[in-house]
Amino acid sequence: MSEYILDCKSVCKSFGGVHALQNVDLRVKRGEVHCLAGENGCGKSTIIKAISGFQPQDSGTIEFDGTVYEALSPSVSIDQGIQVIYQDMSVFPNLTVQENLAINTVISNKKKIYNHKQQREIAKKVMATLDLDLDLDDLVETLPVASKQLIAIARALYAKAKFLILDEPTTALTRKEVDRLFEIIRDLKAKGLSILFVSHKLDEMYEISDSITIMRSGQTVYTGPMATLSEEDFTHYMTGRDFSDVDNKHAEDRIQYDATPAIELNNLSGPGFAGVSFKVQPGEIVGITGQLGSGRSELCNTLFGIEKATGGTITCAGKQVTISSVKDATKNGIALVPEDRLTEGLFLPVSIMENITVVNFDKFTKGVTLDSPKQIAESSQWVQEIHVKTDNHLLPVQTLSGGNQQKVVLAKWLSTNPKILILNGPTVGVDIGAKYDIYALLRELAKKGLAVLVASDDLTEVSRLCDRTIVMRGGVMTGEIDCKNLTVENLTKAIM
Repeated sequence: MSEYILDCKSVCKSFGGVHALQNVDLRVKRGEVHCLAGENGCGKSTIIKAISGFQPQDSGTIEFDGTVYEALSPSVSIDQGIQVIYQDMSVFPNLTVQENLAINTVISNKKKIYNHKQQREIAKKVMATLDLDLDLDDLVETLPVASKQLIAIARALYAKAKFLILDEPTTALTRKEVDRLFEIIRDLKAKGLSILFVSHKLDEMYEISDSITIMRSGQTVYTGPMATLSEEDFTHYMTGRDFSDVDNKHAEDRIQYDATPAIELNNLSGPGFAGVSFKVQPGEIVGITGQLGSGRSELCNTLFGIEKATGGTITCAGKQVTISSVKDATKNGIALVPEDRLTEGLFLPVSIMENITVVNFDKFTKGVTLDSPKQIAESSQWVQEIHVKTDNHLLPVQTLSGGNQQKVVLAKWLSTNPKILILNGPTVGVDIGAKYDIYALLRELAKKGLAVLVASDDLTEVSRLCDRTIVMRGGVMTGEIDCKNLTVENLTKAIM
């Protein structure tokens, strides 16, 4: 018996002349956690679809559990024990926990009549695979993300999975939920299950993976043990670029310590937080970190006028201000890049140009007449200035990668000429290359005197980007970590 449960050799796949996969090799040992990494568009999703049979390869072979396949189909993959848990968890939100857990068995048994009692027993057995304690009658849409994910995993295990593919499983989880998921993954590994872990979070890859395959531009560029891969090499393989100066903050060249604070909070309270006090100098990058529910997002929304403060004061450039609306915030030089760019930051079907210029639309109108050349020129300037990768800024913004979409949101608010820029989860779902580009851009903006607030639970990001960090827990500011002590280890201790 081969030591590899999965052995993909020279797999190729093209779409209309575009080579999505070019002679890709991917080998996963039995009973290991193997990480699959690469920037958006590198081919990760395409190789997963080939393995799951959703989009069979054009050439090359996939050997699974000793059998070689020129092409797999979804039914064959499932029958052989291949299960994929996608980022959206593949659950049915309008069905109960019981119905979600039992649905695979109902379909495979080709039952025409739903037997509530029998399916309840099946659901209990499915829950037992992961020792879950859920109310079988709850609608899945009412459950937290972590519970939805565990339902999908339990269902896959009950279907006798041999090989589990987890696609970005930790994106919306708290640290405690990530710890629980990793505990389950380690237990499954100990029982002999093989797991392909797809992620862009470097710290989690090191924590959970035994080995790694990195893809770039549709090709395999590295395969080897996770433990011996340095962070510098990882970044180079992922992007083909060198980011050796990424930790060089140059804070002493940026922060205007003698200037009036750009923003100062004094005992500020609002929905979800209370009694927060700190100040940010021009040129300073200050982090706000804490787990989900810590109050960091609520604080950002209050500073931007989405929520109203219930107590305390806000002072901008030495002047006490009242912020009761987004208009009040922008008038006082505050801009916010929101947590969810897809639903809160962008109009996806609309052009890149219109997304960039929408907050300054009055600037391009005279009465009822739109000054299109002026609008086009403004958009072109921002596309060039913050390096949005596009051949045509009149294309819909949904045609861009996640990192470039985030740059468009940044451009939109930078066009208001803010004095304080707040970013909530600035690089969620963003490639590592685009992430470092955003870091460099924020430092350059800070160097020009912009005060930057970064709310994030990505502790590596906070330690790497920020000059100091405010720690929040349960809606209360519990401490502050200065630049000298700003490490992932210290941050982890502070937020727990």
